Amino acid sequence: MRFEELLDQVGGFGPFQLRNVALLALPRVLLPMNFLLPIFLAAVPDHHCALPGIPANLSRQDSWFGRRRLLLVAYVSALVLGLVSAASVSYIMFAITRTLTGAALAGFTIIVMPLEMEWLDVGHRTVAGILSGTFWTGGVMLLALVGYLIRDWRWLLLTVTLPCAPGILSLWWVPESARWLLTQGRVEEAHKYLLRCARLNGRPAGEDSLSWETLNKVATRERVVRRPSYLDLFRTPRLRHISLCCMVVWFGVNFSYYGLSLDVSGLGLNVYQTQLLFGAVELPSKLLVYLSVRHAGRRLTLAGALLGTALSLGLRLVVSSEMLSWSTALAVVGKGFSEAAFSTAYLFTSELYPTVLRQTGMGLTALVGRLGGSLAPLAALLDGAWLSLPKLIYGGTALLAACTTLLLPETRQAQLPETIQDVERKGAPSSLQEEEMPMKQIQD
Repeated sequence: MRFEELLDQVGGFGPFQLRNVALLALPRVLLPMNFLLPIFLAAVPDHHCALPGIPANLSRQDSWFGRRRLLLVAYVSALVLGLVSAASVSYIMFAITRTLTGAALAGFTIIVMPLEMEWLDVGHRTVAGILSGTFWTGGVMLLALVGYLIRDWRWLLLTVTLPCAPGILSLWWVPESARWLLTQGRVEEAHKYLLRCARLNGRPAGEDSLSWETLNKVATRERVVRRPSYLDLFRTPRLRHISLCCMVVWFGVNFSYYGLSLDVSGLGLNVYQTQLLFGAVELPSKLLVYLSVRHAGRRLTLAGALLGTALSLGLRLVVSSEMLSWSTALAVVGKGFSEAAFSTAYLFTSELYPTVLRQTGMGLTALVGRLGGSLAPLAALLDGAWLSLPKLIYGGTALLAACTTLLLPETRQAQLPETIQDVERKGAPSSLQEEEMPMKQIQD
């Protein structure tokens, strides 16, 4: 028996899952409000000649401590470091504390999506993933309003930091992933959460469907003998291929997204109007992603969104400076495509990795993605050498990521893999798959 069959017994989509999505909405709102905060915090000091620099924000999480525990660490760290940032007495102190805050917030990136996906059945992963993504868009638009109303940088920092406090309290109701618990052999805890899911979904499971014998069989099948590490992402051929491709894709997605998002000048609008417009365009892009991933699949949707981003940036290169309205329109369209790529990348990547390595895989891709996001504003400085060079680099990187996406396997209609063997087996010849248990295909 696989975990998917247990999920069918307790309900793969219902009040339990909807409550989980709602409880995990806050991190998604807070992420863009912090990552895009430099738009409103940045200031140009009095100077004659200066070479500005932005510290790279790299982060990684060691992940096999469970989802809830790391989410608590991320909340507490972001709250404490955010408060210290607001109390900064020098630029050096501010830069250090904001860099550490970014590292703490990266925990949200790699925890929230797996924690949501691992409680959902195949048929509802797409709608839940896109619904969750709208909270990010809400955070982008809310930042425009907050930035407009609050002009003092200390109060602005406090405004985007203090919501972490109720987030910590909300963890009382956030369930740990039963999939992950079973891979660790923690059957008793998994049984508790599965019963809670069944009761809340109105699907009281019988003694046979959630018996200790049944759960032990699932745990025995999926239990890992040793703790996975980042090296496991590269030990086997198929996982190595997936990991290397995802690293390129996530770098391209983040690099082009933040390159577009932070370029809020020269569009004929003030910074608040531009931020609001960039947030508003993400809503229709989410709808297009929802329709596309269901019919065209994850791979083609992501590749198409990255290609659209590259084309939008490329067309801006040939539009003259006098055609301001066209340049603004292309910037907005490019932002919509880049957000579509971001939304799809989260969903796609969480489905590619097995449960035992899903959080580790998301941590690796988030690390590379944050590298891309950190380098994006630095690339903008190259306009001193050639005005069009930053857009050319953003667009070229997005195009490379689009081509790399086509090398990844499609995950539409497929159950989430539980073990490394599930991933490797899926890439094996069909004759071998018939001898071993294949990944069950379900209509999306």
